[in-house]
Amino acid sequence: MNVLVLNCGSSSIKYQLLDGTNTLASGLLERIGEETGTLTHNSYENEDHYPDHETGLRAILKAFEDHGPSLTDVVAIGHRVVHGGDRFSDPVLIDDAVEKAIDELTPLAPLHNPANLEGIRVARGAFPQLPHVAVFDTAFHQTLPPHAYTYAVPRSWADMGVRRYGFHGTSCAYVYRRAAALLEKPFPDIIVLHLGNGASATAVSEGRSVDTSMGLTPLEGLVMGSRSGDVDPALPAYLSRVAGLSLLEIDAALNKHSGMVGLAGAGDLREVWRRAGAGDAQAAEALDIYCHRIRKYVGAYYAVLGNVDAIVFTAGVGENDPRIRSRALANLDRLGIKLDPARNESPSRAERVISAPDADVTVLVIPTNEELEIATQALAVTNPA
Repeated sequence: MNVLVLNCGSSSIKYQLLDGTNTLASGLLERIGEETGTLTHNSYENEDHYPDHETGLRAILKAFEDHGPSLTDVVAIGHRVVHGGDRFSDPVLIDDAVEKAIDELTPLAPLHNPANLEGIRVARGAFPQLPHVAVFDTAFHQTLPPHAYTYAVPRSWADMGVRRYGFHGTSCAYVYRRAAALLEKPFPDIIVLHLGNGASATAVSEGRSVDTSMGLTPLEGLVMGSRSGDVDPALPAYLSRVAGLSLLEIDAALNKHSGMVGLAGAGDLREVWRRAGAGDAQAAEALDIYCHRIRKYVGAYYAVLGNVDAIVFTAGVGENDPRIRSRALANLDRLGIKLDPARNESPSRAERVISAPDADVTVLVIPTNEELEIATQALAVTNPA
């Protein structure tokens, strides 16, 4: 029951071959379209020119052929698709109509859906005999109630797709299931803090996403590596008037030159911590802003849920930065949220509890595995029980 999972970005292809819960092979092809790209396949590494995704995928298939393992036992191919709009609330078998729908949703995710679609088209051409399954980042959040996904804007805008969708849903689905197992409670109420270069908070009640920080696009919400998160909606009009910036310039600035990059000059939290430790006041302030925004969302989602069984940290920063975890949950003892310093600072990379033994709310670190979740969902579609 091997599943090949493909995650095609605008200039990269990340992939895993999985058998059940075991990763048989994994790799990353970076810098597609640049003069020199890098393909890492298990321990094999090669530099070459990969002008497009088709060339890149062919190189990945050649790496499997030359360095193993064999792809002859693959029963399905799972594809990450960032935006499913309100059309897709579950993973689906890909056919021409699904491809067309993903293409039509491009205005909602112009940086992501075209790359996802390119990977689908190339892979369907390479493996026409296999079922291909699209797993959407937005699908998990299709359970949002209208009062959570509706913006207070003219009703007619909804006909153009203007609403909150949420992202990181594949990660949320995986860590929620793992949190339920660790808590030994089938349907806990939890807050998921997915903190990576992109960052989001999600309130999950009895297995259903009921609120999430990202909105129409992945720009809304928490402070991120290069994205601003929440800003005053009047900001673009203001900058247009006083600085003469175009909408495209403002959009690029908010997505690529804001967040920690804009505040501290670096998007990597490790570098921001280094600069703050060296006395950089702007870096130190950026860390305060980053953690303040997380803490504000934790408080808001505590109110939304009414009861919180657990808070889960996941993704690169959430899994590996104890100082961010500590600062983000500081002074929340009255809410029953209290970390155990020794547990929090443990270098372990395993799933673990980091809250104090007497805390009312369990705080967990759960390494996310979006590829495993995609494989699991792909098998559920192609081999239903």
